[in-house]
Amino acid sequence: MSPKQKIVTIDGPSGVGKSTISRRVAQALSFTYLDTGAMYRAVGLKLKEAAIDLDDEAALRACLDTVRLHLLPAAEENDDVGVILNDRDVSQEIRSPEMSMLASRVSALPAVREKLTHMQQEIGRKGEIVAEGRDTGTVVFPQAAWKFYLDADPKERMHRRAKQLRATGESVDEEELLAMIIKRDHDDQARSVAPLCKAEDALVIDTGVLTIEEVTQAMLEAIQR
Repeated sequence: MSPKQKIVTIDGPSGVGKSTISRRVAQALSFTYLDTGAMYRAVGLKLKEAAIDLDDEAALRACLDTVRLHLLPAAEENDDVGVILNDRDVSQEIRSPEMSMLASRVSALPAVREKLTHMQQEIGRKGEIVAEGRDTGTVVFPQAAWKFYLDADPKERMHRRAKQLRATGESVDEEELLAMIIKRDHDDQARSVAPLCKAEDALVIDTGVLTIEEVTQAMLEAIQR
């Protein structure tokens, strides 16, 4: 068996608080925070702007070969990670519900997963990272020393996301947002390539019944054990 990597993986569906909690855990451990979801959003944006037919394997791979990504630390504790795509700051563009759905779609493409999984594994080679996503504990870092799977009721996740969007001045149709969350859950779980699922050795935490502080503390205690 390969030795365990000094890596924390935090997987789960959208809207369970992975980003906020991952940042806090990384800060407490003095680890680097790796937002894999932001990487898929950025690739989705690139493919959309290049008008790539996702069924055209050759065109898809050619476009992926041009992708350069650089992640920037969040400016404030509650801010999202910044993303530079081919020397362009796309940090705000990739955070819309539309880009969330597109990220789910492109993340099911083998060529995209191959490209980004390799990028993520390179970032994690030296260890001491907190990786957040859908398959970080199952596919990207199967030998991570500490694995968590966060979950919460879809309605609770919808209310949280609606609050975030309204805080940025966006209008929100809650029924439409809930439908998008449920559809994304289904798409992520049903895809044939690296589906969303809990690693067998992951600790499951329901973030719908605990505060962010309680979830963070429970995870840090588990890591220390």
